[in-house]
Amino acid sequence: MKLTVVSICKNEAATITELIDRIPKKIKGITKVDVVVMNDGSTDDTAAIAKQAGATVLGDDHSRGLAYRFREMVDYALEQGTDILVNIDGDLQFLPEEIPFLVAPIVEGKADFVASDRFSDPKTGKVRRPENMPPAKYYGNKLGAKIVSNLSKRTFNDVTCGFRAYNQKALIALNINTKHTYTQESFQVLAAKHMRIVTVPTTVKYYPDRKSRVVTSVPKYMLTSAVNILRAFRDFAPLRFFITLGLVPFVLGAICLGFFIGHYLVTSQFSPYKAVGFTGVYLVSLALFLWGLGLMADMLARVLNNQEKIYEHLRRNALKK
Repeated sequence: MKLTVVSICKNEAATITELIDRIPKKIKGITKVDVVVMNDGSTDDTAAIAKQAGATVLGDDHSRGLAYRFREMVDYALEQGTDILVNIDGDLQFLPEEIPFLVAPIVEGKADFVASDRFSDPKTGKVRRPENMPPAKYYGNKLGAKIVSNLSKRTFNDVTCGFRAYNQKALIALNINTKHTYTQESFQVLAAKHMRIVTVPTTVKYYPDRKSRVVTSVPKYMLTSAVNILRAFRDFAPLRFFITLGLVPFVLGAICLGFFIGHYLVTSQFSPYKAVGFTGVYLVSLALFLWGLGLMADMLARVLNNQEKIYEHLRRNALKK
């Protein structure tokens, strides 16, 4: 099996050589290991140093974002006949020596997608906040994991970690549309397509003085992540999405109408609660509209499902040429 280890980098000149050197060259079940550095607009010597260290360097001098570079990397890996793709950060936050732990479930035929779990101790399995990880970032990630778990009807501790492995089947199935980050959406896409997802506890190191290039603002990051999660939920489970959305106005409207009708039955008068009655009618009508929209979206989801199948079929055929 051919393994491609990729690191999407921006200004990682200080650590990229050590990362490349520490990537295992011999892994059980793997016959060839390729190392690729995807340069996302580095202004230092990351690209030149990575090339000198023996890696294949892709990308350019323009910063296009993680999701864009990840899509480029998936296309490249499939074109090169990659069987397993591993993504790892270039700052040595994760241990390259743990790559064999990620690929093992795929090599053994037990998983299509393996994600690193930063929040479970590799030795004890107990959930904990990694040392030096900001509390806001930790609890924000935990909230995101809970939301994605509920929406996908699976259980995940960590859905935003970039240290992960995909087999060719998962790479073909991935059709990422977000422009921000691909991490949460990939979980939902692959779960919706019934891929075998495994999480593996891994070692992670947070540097006290290092600022994240992805999370420049925690509130903004959480808001953007929430929007991406909701978009994926809307696209892959539209009926559930709109039914859930319509429940709030329906319940509030039913309470208003119940109160209004109860008042009329007792007093035989509409006043002074006409506004409550009109509000109830409006809210219930809004709920019915949203549920009707959900039925239409559910029909369109069948079209989306067929388009996804055609997309995957075209990618498979492209690999055979």
